[in-house]
Amino acid sequence: MTADLKNDALEILRQLTGREDAEFHQGQWEAIEALVVGKHRVLVVQKTGWGKSAVYFIASLLRRRLGCGPALIVSPLLALMRDQVEAAKRAGVRGVTINSSNLTEWTGIEKDIAANTVDVLLISPERLVNPKFREKQLPHLVNSVGLVVIDEAHCISDWGHDFRPDYRRIRNLLAELPEQTPVLATTATANSRVITDVEEQIGGGLYEVTTIRGPLARDSLRLGVLELPDHSGRLAWLAEHLDELPGSGIIYCLTVAAAEDTASFLSDVGHKVLPYTGRTDDADRQAAEAALKANSVKALAATSALGMGFDKPDLGFIIHLGAPSSPVAYYQQVGRAGRATDSADVLLMPDQEDPEIWEYFATSSMPSPEIADQVLRALAEADGPLSQPALESRVNIKRGRLELLLKVLAVDGSVERTQQGWSYTGQRWVYDDDRYERVAQARQSEQQAMLVYENLTTCRMEFLTSSLDDPHSEPCGRCDVCAGPWYPTTISEHSTSTAHQALSTHGLPIDCRYRWPTHMDRLGVPLTGGINEVETAEEGRVLARLTDLGWGGVLRELFAADDSGNPRDTVVPDNLVQASFTALRDWPWSARPEAVVWIPSVSRPQLVESLASSISTAGRLENLGPLELTPGATICTRSFNSAYRVRDIWDRFLVPVAVAERLSTLAGPVLLIDDYIDTRWTMTITARLLRQAGATSVLPFALAAGS
Repeated sequence: MTADLKNDALEILRQLTGREDAEFHQGQWEAIEALVVGKHRVLVVQKTGWGKSAVYFIASLLRRRLGCGPALIVSPLLALMRDQVEAAKRAGVRGVTINSSNLTEWTGIEKDIAANTVDVLLISPERLVNPKFREKQLPHLVNSVGLVVIDEAHCISDWGHDFRPDYRRIRNLLAELPEQTPVLATTATANSRVITDVEEQIGGGLYEVTTIRGPLARDSLRLGVLELPDHSGRLAWLAEHLDELPGSGIIYCLTVAAAEDTASFLSDVGHKVLPYTGRTDDADRQAAEAALKANSVKALAATSALGMGFDKPDLGFIIHLGAPSSPVAYYQQVGRAGRATDSADVLLMPDQEDPEIWEYFATSSMPSPEIADQVLRALAEADGPLSQPALESRVNIKRGRLELLLKVLAVDGSVERTQQGWSYTGQRWVYDDDRYERVAQARQSEQQAMLVYENLTTCRMEFLTSSLDDPHSEPCGRCDVCAGPWYPTTISEHSTSTAHQALSTHGLPIDCRYRWPTHMDRLGVPLTGGINEVETAEEGRVLARLTDLGWGGVLRELFAADDSGNPRDTVVPDNLVQASFTALRDWPWSARPEAVVWIPSVSRPQLVESLASSISTAGRLENLGPLELTPGATICTRSFNSAYRVRDIWDRFLVPVAVAERLSTLAGPVLLIDDYIDTRWTMTITARLLRQAGATSVLPFALAAGS
């Protein structure tokens, strides 16, 4: 039987790859046999391109031929799901996916599952928390599923470089499976600590786990690190040398703004480059993926949103503008390249600001016990389930962090999501201080290791695979340490000048708000619905975002706290004043402003006043002075989400009588100046006050905006 089964498996492999001479890689058949014949729980740790997806597609189809139900594959990214469904078709595997981008197909898919005509169902881990899926689809699947696959299984582990709270739900799913339901977990990026953790989670203390682990070194990759002094230098290098890199590839950036700026600059200088970030529309993402696969663009400038599972075996290069926070995360991203080519180029261009970005993302992912208690208290005291906007009017936490915290609390069983909203289960939540401290220490060690990688005097590939505890690690003979720099290090003055000019652009559009946050009545503010059109501002401008490649660094330094953590107040530097003049000059407003008014600041009064006064003088605009702060106003630092921000500034400002009298006589707009825009609520509310006081229109301007 086993011989016949292996022949069937080999036939499916050849259909899947489209090659009549295809043979199993070492470990592939062993994994398939363990799943189909042994019905084991299996962990496969193999390098990208080894063929992990072939293992689970072949095992799924063989299990179906034995009369078993469909395979349930948990995958982390939509790009991965789309690619895998297409790959499954080549082998005659009927694969479908349920995700947020194919809502119109759900009904048909559910009917196909009920009719047992689906071989493979791919879902994201977040689908496991969806009330409708959990209540209507999951119970049936648990009882009928022929195989469960956890792709990118390092996401299960706290110690994994890309830990996702919803992945921890998989442990509960596995505990509900009938006995002898085979389980496969796969990853290319797991060190020994992660492997042990994943083995414990998929085994559940009841099942022995068969682990198949192979060498992780990628023979096709040529690694290098190029130190350049600033953003201009890195962009200039790309402008001059991008076309010299083989094929098409990915330019990874640490922030959304950096990816967008990079794509824009390279496009402007003649390269075919598209952005790909968490802010990119889904349709544009799919179009960008297709363009890269078809080699109709040279590169995508991407954040980590383009990562696990993106399937382009002939990807020719990976460039990093700024380093990921760990060697393991770096290995995972560079592993996208050179899977079906003899060679691929991988170059890291680190940035001195990388550690600050690492620290931000590391701290933002950790739950706060104080905020968690507030969320649980709010849910416990509510009459029924609360939507997330309703929670935001009860707990002062930013939306993104609230979403992450709710996932953590849900996985730990203290809250649950229903179709009506979030509810408290009554299960006490305990902050695991020891665990989070260990994770934080591990993250810091990984960051230090990444800095070591950047300055190695020994083989780079050996260092990366050693970071994954690969017992097969050895010098590669190809990297810039083993064989010398393979990349050009010169940049022409023309490219440098072009990049510098591009990063010195002035002025980004920014809109004020047009709707009030919901449930404001709970916070004592009588607001609801849309903001009256006659009380809104025109489209405004900021010089730059703090995360921009150009003015971002200068602005971050300006707004940085002092050694005691307090805001620093200073007159606006001349270079920022001149840049602001240029931004105002290039602003395509429909009517030129006649006067200037500014928003008073408790923390940086010199900064905002000097900016407003300089603009007033240079532009020959009437200086109306500042708005007034209500008596007793202090530094406003205690509001994080929109609802609480509106509450805290609703009664904070007044229009002085003299200013109101003058506004009513002005025929043109008034320029409203601030130093920094974050939530946009301060500009929205002060513009409303000015419009109510008689301003015909308000043009907001600030030095900086958040991300």
